[in-house]
Amino acid sequence: MKKIALTLIPVLVLVLGLPLAIALIVMTVSAPAAAEQLRTIACGGLTPVTGAWRPPFAQAYTVGRRGFGQEFHPIYHEWRMHTGQDLVSQPGPGPVVAIGAGRVAFAGTKGGYGNVVDVQHIDDATGQAVLSRYAHLASLTVRTGAQVTGGQQLGVEGSTGASTGNHLHLEIHVGGTPVDPVAWMLAHGAPLNGQAVASWTPPPGEPVQEGGLGFPLPPAGTPRQASLTNPPQPIPADIKGLYVAAADRYKIPWTLLAGIGMEETAHGRNNTISSAGAQGLMQFMPATWATMGVDGDGDGRAVITNDADSAMSAANYLTKSGVANGPAGVRAALFAYNHADWYVNDVLYYAAAYGGGTVLGSTTECDPGQGSPNLPPLTNDRLRVVLTWAASQVGDRYIMGANGPDAWDCSSFTQAAYAQIGVTTPRTAGAQRDWLAAGNGFRVDPQQARPGDLIFYDSYLGPNTIGHVAIVFDPSKQSTVEAMNSERGVTYGSYAGKAATKTIFQIWRVGNISDQPTRPAV
Repeated sequence: MKKIALTLIPVLVLVLGLPLAIALIVMTVSAPAAAEQLRTIACGGLTPVTGAWRPPFAQAYTVGRRGFGQEFHPIYHEWRMHTGQDLVSQPGPGPVVAIGAGRVAFAGTKGGYGNVVDVQHIDDATGQAVLSRYAHLASLTVRTGAQVTGGQQLGVEGSTGASTGNHLHLEIHVGGTPVDPVAWMLAHGAPLNGQAVASWTPPPGEPVQEGGLGFPLPPAGTPRQASLTNPPQPIPADIKGLYVAAADRYKIPWTLLAGIGMEETAHGRNNTISSAGAQGLMQFMPATWATMGVDGDGDGRAVITNDADSAMSAANYLTKSGVANGPAGVRAALFAYNHADWYVNDVLYYAAAYGGGTVLGSTTECDPGQGSPNLPPLTNDRLRVVLTWAASQVGDRYIMGANGPDAWDCSSFTQAAYAQIGVTTPRTAGAQRDWLAAGNGFRVDPQQARPGDLIFYDSYLGPNTIGHVAIVFDPSKQSTVEAMNSERGVTYGSYAGKAATKTIFQIWRVGNISDQPTRPAV
C-alpha cells in the first residue's frame, strides 16, 4: 500500500473489515440477486482521449479471448506464453494507431508476428522505457526511425504471420520485459474497453477540464433562417462585457451567448416585446423567467428587462438544459431555448462568426435517466477491492488531467478505483453521474450512504454543472477518499455540510455491474 496517514488507519480497518453499515445494507438484498453481476450499460458518443495514452484503434473493437499468459496456440496446437492481448476492430479491419508519442524502433516483417511495428516511448510518470508492439498488420504506413504522435496511423489491421484471422496483437514491454497490456493500459488511463474514441483535442489556449477534455461548439447545419439574410452585427462593448461575465460564471463560450443575442435582438438593437410576449436582451417569456431568471448585476433582483440579468439568465438556462452534454447537448439546450431547428442553426452560425469556442464537457453522451433502484449493490468482496485501491493511493498528487499511476484528478481517481473490479465509467465527474443515472446505479439519501458510494457536487464548472466527484469512505463520520485539489492531493476529506452549501449535491451507488459480467453458480 502507499502512504496512509496513521491517524486514519482505524477508519480504514473499519471499512475494509466490512463495517456494520455495509453488512446491514447487503443483508437486505437476496443472496442470488446480490451475487449476480449485470452487464454495464454503455453511453453513446465517443470516449474522449485523455492524457498521454490511448487505445490502438480509433474505431470500436472487441477484446479477444487470447490475453497475456499461457494460451493454447491455434496453429501450433500447444500451450505457449502469449505476450500480448488480441484485439479485433469493428465492424471490419481498420487502421491501427500508436498508443502514445514515440519513435518507430522497427517497421517490417518479423517471423510469426508478420508485419509488425515497434514504437519506443518514455513513460513520463515513471521515466521508464516502454515499447509498444503492433503485430499481424496487413500493411504498414510508417518507417523505422519515424517520430509518431499518439493516435497516428501505423498500419492496417490484418492476419499476416502466424495468425488465423484479422486482428491486432498488442504487446507492451517495460524495461525490456513484456507485461499485461490490459493492466498496463488501465493503470495509464487508457482502458482497453472496446469503445471508439474521439480524436479532437482543444487548440492551444482553449480552456479544458478533467482529463484535458472539452469539445468545440458544433457547426451550424440546415435549415437556417435569419442568418441567411442578417449578417452578424458588431457587439457593443458593454453588451459583450455582459456576455463574457455570464459565460465566465457558468463556464460556457461567450460566443454562444452572443449567438443568442444576435438572433434575438441584434445585441439589444431590436429590444422590444415580441408578438409572443418575450422581453429583454435575450428575449425571455415571463413564465420562463420566473424559474430561470437570476441576478446578473448584483443588486439582489432579477429583472427581465435588465440587460445584465438577461445575459446571466440565458447562461443559467443553457447550463440547466444540458449544454455541456456533448455536441448533441449544445443543440438540445438551444432547442429548449427556442423550439426550432432553424433557430439552433442560426445561433451556432452566429457563434462561429464571433469566434466559436470550447465547451467544458464530455463527448460521452448518456440519455437522461433516474437510475435503477432495483439494481443489487456491489458485493462486499468487490467493494473491498475498490476501497483498498482508493486508500492505497492516499498521498498521490492532484493534477488536472492526470490519469495515474501516481497523479490524478477527481474523476480519473474514481474511474481507476472502479476499473479495479472491471467497471468502466466515463472520464468526467458529470459524465459519471449521468452514466449512473442511465441505469448503472441509483441515487441514495445522504443518510443512507455507505462506503464506496460516489458523491457529486458543483465546483469549478459553475453552479449548474457537476465538477467534482469523491468516494464515500466512512459514512458515520461523513468522510471521503478523493483526489481533492492541487494543495492536498489524494487524501481523506469530508462531505459534512456540503449539502447545504452546494447548488448540486448528490450521492449515487454503483450497481453490481461489470463490463464482462458473470453469473452465479447454480
